[in-house]
Amino acid sequence: MRNISKVAPEWWDYTTLDKDLLDAAAALTEKDIHQLAREGFTIKFYDTIEEFYLAEALEYITAWQQGTKDSPTGVCGPIGPTEQLPLVARIVNELDISLKHCHFWGMDEWVVNGKEVSADFPLGFARADMDLCFNRIKPELAIPKENIHFPAVDSKKYIESWNSARCVVMQGGQGEVKHWAFNDPPKREGIYQDAPPSPEEYRKLGTRVVDLHPMTLIQNARTSGGGMVQNVPCQALTVGPVETWKAEKVSIWHPGHHDNPLGMRLTTLMISKKIPDSSVPMSLLADHPNVQFNFYRPGLGSCEVEMH
Repeated sequence: MRNISKVAPEWWDYTTLDKDLLDAAAALTEKDIHQLAREGFTIKFYDTIEEFYLAEALEYITAWQQGTKDSPTGVCGPIGPTEQLPLVARIVNELDISLKHCHFWGMDEWVVNGKEVSADFPLGFARADMDLCFNRIKPELAIPKENIHFPAVDSKKYIESWNSARCVVMQGGQGEVKHWAFNDPPKREGIYQDAPPSPEEYRKLGTRVVDLHPMTLIQNARTSGGGMVQNVPCQALTVGPVETWKAEKVSIWHPGHHDNPLGMRLTTLMISKKIPDSSVPMSLLADHPNVQFNFYRPGLGSCEVEMH
């Protein structure tokens, strides 16, 4: 029998894993983490926060610079981290980079009353992408509006857009529930009462509306809403594993405040050692052919007990 979650008994999450695996992850030093890189799994460290976010922004630039009329290229980008977005706009403007043959896919969006939120929703992801990046780019350099794709409840158009350009990189962060985008662990119910979906089952999921794990609600309230969990929707749209595996590279950015020291170590270990488990959705990237983890070195922290 799998363990019952310590934080949400009606859900699957990383607290249902064997204690030995969690303890092994907690014991990893920075040197150990460096050594977990393998073919198909790159690990990079950055010493300053400026270098960290600049490197993240440059992933957009280098992906878009590959685009041509006959072979357009795109980026799938997150809301969290967001600090790279104004840097992307500034680099495009300063270097006069035309984005005529480029695409962008938003990873996710909130759902309220069965509909994706509008552009005036304070926590909206499309709103943040436009305000922090795309509305700051010179009109003569901008991505054509039809090449900016945000998920919607009626997802057919968004899903089809993934065939319109080559996704060079899908970029994201890692939530406390160990998701990318809003690929949260599922509820512990029905056929998944005694075990979470197999990695093969979870991998078949595409863009969809999801119920959000309680940890995800708390995290988004903490990082974006001053703790006002009452304002965080309980459902969201998310890009799925199906679209994720269309991306040539998946690049995950760990600044150190989105997830905790154990979480960053746990998914690194599980991807490195190819231990996919859908209670830790990020671990499913163990089967993706090109994954990169990027760490802000001072944000890695430690799992040592320290009373305050």
